[in-house]
Amino acid sequence: MSFSGSEFDPLTERFRPQTLDDLVGQNHLFGERGILRKALEEGKLFSCILYGPPGCGKTSFARVLQKKYGWNFLYFSASSGSVAELKKLLTKRAGGTAFGGKLVLFVDEIHRLNKAQQDVFLPYLESKDLILIGSTTENPSFEINPALLSRCRVLVFKPLSREDIKTILEKALKEDKVLSSHGIRVDKKVLDEISLMSNGDARFALSTLELVVEFAYAEGKTEVDTGILEQLVASAGHKKRSSIDEEHYSLASAFIKSMRGSDPDAALYYMVRMLEEGEDPRFIARRMVILASEDVGLADPQALLIAVAAAHAVEYVGMPECILNLAEAAIYLSVAPKSNAVYVAIGKAKEFIREHPDIEIPLKLRNPVTKLMESWGYGNGYSYPHKYGGFVQTSYMPKGFENVVFYHPTGNGHEDEILKRLEFLWRGIKIYNSGGDEQ
Repeated sequence: MSFSGSEFDPLTERFRPQTLDDLVGQNHLFGERGILRKALEEGKLFSCILYGPPGCGKTSFARVLQKKYGWNFLYFSASSGSVAELKKLLTKRAGGTAFGGKLVLFVDEIHRLNKAQQDVFLPYLESKDLILIGSTTENPSFEINPALLSRCRVLVFKPLSREDIKTILEKALKEDKVLSSHGIRVDKKVLDEISLMSNGDARFALSTLELVVEFAYAEGKTEVDTGILEQLVASAGHKKRSSIDEEHYSLASAFIKSMRGSDPDAALYYMVRMLEEGEDPRFIARRMVILASEDVGLADPQALLIAVAAAHAVEYVGMPECILNLAEAAIYLSVAPKSNAVYVAIGKAKEFIREHPDIEIPLKLRNPVTKLMESWGYGNGYSYPHKYGGFVQTSYMPKGFENVVFYHPTGNGHEDEILKRLEFLWRGIKIYNSGGDEQ
């Protein structure tokens, strides 16, 4: 795959840097003494993982690499390409690079490949046929295979400063032929506002600039002022950077509440919408594992197993196929009987401990490891349940709190059986049939 820059491409593609000098910011990497500049100038490029937030120059650096290495350069997007496709490309190209040079492979969003899939690079790195450059917005310590990470240097990209963003916007207005052909003047306050709201993301800033200029041109205006910017920011199709995070949490909240409310259709809608907007499938899986205990609990003990299995499937299968595993789990959790009794019990136990932090543990429950401890009464009076058919009706709580109950089964689903069993076992000591208003 190669980059293009035709007039039909968005500004974010048309205005990609062509040389190291075109890259704005990241002086510790691309400045006069920057490590990547020195590596390229001296012909000593090395395998590395580029870690940083969106829009800070990681993918733009790939354009520079393509210009320098030409046929020996290969770009792969882990968010849209398949591992099978990647293997074919590597097999075809790694052994036949031009002029005997190494193949430089740039893997965009390398964290989208699960750790098993990342193993595909190891043989090529071992044989010295490949220089791997991976970009990621996720912490490499957690998202990159340790074997791969040990063979690459991690280089940190910082969010671009407001001044960096403003410099990029001013250069785009001056140098991009499509923008300049419209003859639209952009108020400096607009550039300041875009620089502020972009939160260090040049891609967001450039797309916002292009949007306001195109809107002004379509409306027959000769200038973009802050009124136009605010009008577009308020529209549903273009959001401030801060509201992107808000939408992330709003979608997650809607997803959880839909499963809790036993609506599988709504749960699927919000789940697929999150994935279509680039959400990490592992985040979705983690939320379902939590919900399985918090909102389903022992009303259906299989729920946690299903959720954990889906989380493992995400790691094992990866996108896009793992959407099937996530969907199966989301539907199961939606239609499962609900109980928050486990969640409520944890809260009650914490509250009890705060009120009674140092209650003495009953001697009968302490292990008499030594003769001295045995002489103190450790273990004295303890009845081994298996000697009495599996149960002895004796309290295990500290003295004075024998009838305290944290866990109140709701009677929903499997908890109905749990409720009946606990009431049978602990009759006369503990009362389980009144969970209180918290449930």
